[in-house]
Amino acid sequence: MPTETVYGLSADAANPVAVARLFEAKGRPRFNPLIAHVSGLAMAEHTARLDERARKLAKRFWPGPLTLVAPLAGPGLVCDLARAGLETVAVRAPDHPIAQAVIRRLGRPIAAPSANRSGRPSPTTFADAMAETGAAAALGLDGGACRIGLESTVVGLLDAKARLLRPGAVTRGEIEAVVGPLAAAGSDAARSPGRLARHYAPDAPVRLEAPAPRPGEAYLAFGLAPDAPLVFNLSGRGDLREAAANLFALLRAADAARPSAIAVAPIPDEGLGEAINDRLRRAAGYIG
Repeated sequence: MPTETVYGLSADAANPVAVARLFEAKGRPRFNPLIAHVSGLAMAEHTARLDERARKLAKRFWPGPLTLVAPLAGPGLVCDLARAGLETVAVRAPDHPIAQAVIRRLGRPIAAPSANRSGRPSPTTFADAMAETGAAAALGLDGGACRIGLESTVVGLLDAKARLLRPGAVTRGEIEAVVGPLAAAGSDAARSPGRLARHYAPDAPVRLEAPAPRPGEAYLAFGLAPDAPLVFNLSGRGDLREAAANLFALLRAADAARPSAIAVAPIPDEGLGEAINDRLRRAAGYIG
């Protein structure tokens, strides 16, 4: 199923058998919770107990690439397996007409983690999604290339401090303009998907902050590109949104060339660059 962020491998979030098949197809650890995709705020409030901060964020950014982690409203709509046994639930309203149509037709939340095998770069095209996990799916919905190409931001709203659990397509500054300063993830980190130390990773090792490629390496440039073989430019004009949209597709393209490693140019760690660098550090296995 396409979304504006990445393609999702989708199942009825209330159906534990379907969700188990989803975990199996991805090879995903079952301690890693899933996001419940909803049609909007009304469905979210039947799923999670949202406070005023959550409602403000939903009204500002939904439908869109923001996931809210909040206490579970009650059993039934999102099964225990989809929540990894937690008493909290992650909810998001995707900004894609196909995803919205599927959710509305079902009438309840859909669990839809990225449609890649666990730990691999997320698919941003229908072809990549089908190559990764298509054999496990009963149906594939082709919505073209994903507009944003980077997973949603995840914000925890479980105590007095709003916490950034995963940087993503909605920037820290945009969120803080609505709810004030964001605290670090702390012990709530495990309530968010996408927190594994090695995640979004190609087969080739990834080398970060590289001003130029070494012999045998593929190179992900940002801005001015060196005159070298196997160069893939995230954004020739140094645009972070363009780089985010291209990140996973170019990681896959570079990996397909079977280089000795994939070197990546420095990316500014501001705005959307925070999310891009988070994915790159996890692809390199640098953080947990």
